[in-house]
Amino acid sequence: MSNTSPRVPYTRLAADAFKGLLAASKAVHEGSVEHALMELVFLRVSQINGCGYCMDMHATALRQAGIEPRKLDTLPAWHESRFFDARERAALGWAEALTRLPDGAPSQAAFDALAPHFDEKGISDLSMGIATINAWNRLGAGLLPPLP
Repeated sequence: MSNTSPRVPYTRLAADAFKGLLAASKAVHEGSVEHALMELVFLRVSQINGCGYCMDMHATALRQAGIEPRKLDTLPAWHESRFFDARERAALGWAEALTRLPDGAPSQAAFDALAPHFDEKGISDLSMGIATINAWNRLGAGLLPPLP
């Protein structure tokens, strides 16, 4: 079933909060984590949360950035895929841990895996990116904005 409008016009009815989320997204994109890695994190979190709108947006951005299709195809199984380096694996592990909070607080091991690849600023920027995409996913999965 294809929708042509969201369940409610949230961008208008919660305009100030929506503008704040846009500002947070802009800050994340201007942070220290490289664009392609942040987009991989966004796509993986969106897959976990079942947000079709966000999956479409971030997969498109990654394809436009020249990311190998096999890498995108194996993202849900990044643990087993040979297409992800140690830095990407640390970021994806942290993204999954912060997204799956009902499983409990992220482990110290997931946090410690970041240290060889990210400084404190990078960990902060990555964590803010994960928090932001989770917020967007809740809007996308819950309020169903139409796919472009």
